[in-house]
Amino acid sequence: MRRPALFMDRDGTLSHEVGYVNHVSRFRLYCWSVDAVRLINRSEFLAVVVTNQAGVARGYFPESVIDDVHASMNHSMQAGGARLDAVYFCPHHPSVGEPPYRLDCDCRKPKPGLLRRAAEDLGLDLSRSVMVGDKPSDVEAGQAAGAAGVLVLTGYGRGEWENQRHGWTVEPDHVADDLLDAVEWALVRLESGEGARCSR
Repeated sequence: MRRPALFMDRDGTLSHEVGYVNHVSRFRLYCWSVDAVRLINRSEFLAVVVTNQAGVARGYFPESVIDDVHASMNHSMQAGGARLDAVYFCPHHPSVGEPPYRLDCDCRKPKPGLLRRAAEDLGLDLSRSVMVGDKPSDVEAGQAAGAAGVLVLTGYGRGEWENQRHGWTVEPDHVADDLLDAVEWALVRLESGEGARCSR
């Protein structure tokens, strides 16, 4: 039987939003993130990070910096008894930079390519999965893949929700204070057997 995933955006959701993370020293997990992922690990969900990293296309840092950041992120998770099952990132931008990074790809959120790639690689049930992030593009990517989309009020989330949602083309399935709150909501929905998609 295919398992669902709890997809997480990185910056502003798992970690503090600091602008472009152009060095591993700028990366800091939120204090609740390890607890949230550990809770995912004890459930049917797989814990999967999906993140846009257009700083590569913009020439701000090479892909090796992303590798270093994700190695640090995985180390911090493991030190806290948590596990990320997979990490996917998009280094592209449709109009900035040089090929191969200047590309109108299918993996840059709000497009659902990263989620679909994960589903193929990991054998996921997207209809029971949840995408959590701090921007409407995260919600849109999740819903485009057939999963629920949850907005967190960390990172850009609170400002987006309070000041910009009148112009959104998507409606979150849920609005959560932070990642831990979002995971708890997703677990209740999954355990209820109602599936990931629901009305708020």
